Amino acid sequence: MKITNYIILALVLVLTACKKEIKEKTIIQEINTISQNAKKVQDYIKKDIIIAHRGSTFWTPEETEPAYRWARNIGADYLELDIQLTKDNQLVAFHDDDLKRTTNIKEIFPNRINATINDFTLVELRQLDAGTWFNKANPEQAKESFKNLEILTLQDVIMIAEGNRIQRFNGKPVKVIVDEIWNGKYQYEKDPNDNENRPGIYVETKHPKSNIEKYLKEELTRLGWNINENPKEIKTKEGKVAIANTNARLILQSFSPESILNLEKHLPNIPKCFLLWRPDMKGDLKETYKKAISFAVANNVHIIGTSIVGEPNNYEELTADWMTELIHTADLLIHPYSFDTNIQFMEYSKRVDGVFTNRADLALEFYKRNHSHSKDILIELGY
Repeated sequence: MKITNYIILALVLVLTACKKEIKEKTIIQEINTISQNAKKVQDYIKKDIIIAHRGSTFWTPEETEPAYRWARNIGADYLELDIQLTKDNQLVAFHDDDLKRTTNIKEIFPNRINATINDFTLVELRQLDAGTWFNKANPEQAKESFKNLEILTLQDVIMIAEGNRIQRFNGKPVKVIVDEIWNGKYQYEKDPNDNENRPGIYVETKHPKSNIEKYLKEELTRLGWNINENPKEIKTKEGKVAIANTNARLILQSFSPESILNLEKHLPNIPKCFLLWRPDMKGDLKETYKKAISFAVANNVHIIGTSIVGEPNNYEELTADWMTELIHTADLLIHPYSFDTNIQFMEYSKRVDGVFTNRADLALEFYKRNHSHSKDILIELGY
């Protein structure tokens, strides 16, 4: 009697496994692939790229001048930034909707601490200290020179990618004055410590606000970084990062399907990444995953950005084997976020096509690419 029960149990397990395998194969077979035009755009993108997430959140205050100068000089392929629109329609590099976490908003504008970044003009935002908080939160990486760092504009980041820095006099940024009025912008100069790496930029838009994609297109075009409209020639050097002078100089990304559609409207034929976040994926995960991929395929997306597990972020898993198989079946690339330990590189690297990382130094070491020591670069840059 017991033997019969074991046989029945074994059969049930086998049938369950077969049904699961058939279901997964069916889901994979239902996935469409990207168009030939999308494939052509996707081919612009190198494999195993290193994307410096906010420049660095480990070594420097995120999305500040030292973060992006460090990422450029260490040899990251892309400088990653979040784009926000100010009250006067200027594009700034800033992650959060409000300013409480990474600035001294409480001291400078005590009556506006809960206001969003969109409620401030560029001139107002430039009054904030975006660096001192980092020293308090990360005493081992703290530097006196991180105090009083400015919130950056999109133009500031692009100028850094091109080998420049903000011009300073007596330690203060040199302002651009128009008709005797400061417009919130700064002058630039050739970075004396530039090592001729020329990374691309990887820009994230948030949920659509005030036509931000339209303003992004206009600014990228003005700065010569829109490959659709008279892109500028950027001088590169053999043996150095040279992505800034290719058709992949710009990659666009968003968690928002609406923003993805707007980006395709204003900036077609430019590589795009649809970011996934587990808390937003309701219902059956496999079906939701499949729908996300189908949306990407239908709307000329070229990359899926997924989360990985592990410290220090402890995100939920969206880069499991079956997930990456679905993405690659659709001929999409995978750029997961965010790699911060060697364990994560070893676990995921063979099934992804690029990495968002706060530790570009670890990524370069893992991929056996030459780079200087992180602290040495910061010292060379004057921090």
